[in-house]
Amino acid sequence: MTPEPEPTSVPLASFYDQIGGRPFFEKLVAEFYRGVAGDPVLKPMYPEEDLGPAAERLTMFLEQYWGGPTTYSDQRGHPRLRQRHQPFKVNPDARDRWLLHMRDAVDSFDLPPLQRETLWDYLERAAHAMVNTFED
Repeated sequence: MTPEPEPTSVPLASFYDQIGGRPFFEKLVAEFYRGVAGDPVLKPMYPEEDLGPAAERLTMFLEQYWGGPTTYSDQRGHPRLRQRHQPFKVNPDARDRWLLHMRDAVDSFDLPPLQRETLWDYLERAAHAMVNTFED
């Protein structure tokens, strides 16, 4: 009797790989910051006049979160999102504006429904978690 061959397992691709890797996140973030650049509430929250450094940080963070390179943590340490956002007044209006621009960015892609909802679910939860005041 010959032994049965061991089943081969194919590693599942990370969400990062499934969605298109760095090129996807670079395009998503660029589209998002197009909206932020003209937003009178959000734009003042970015210390650099050029949104490029913020875009790079968000790209690296999203890459890492979704299973890509750990460049964000390698360069900046633990994400500590709430702590990093604490100096800014993130009220429900700011959150909703952030979500509006991010929704426009996500919707600019023709993602399969499961990927779109997986991504959006995280972004929406993260935005709600960043609210640190209810003052106008």
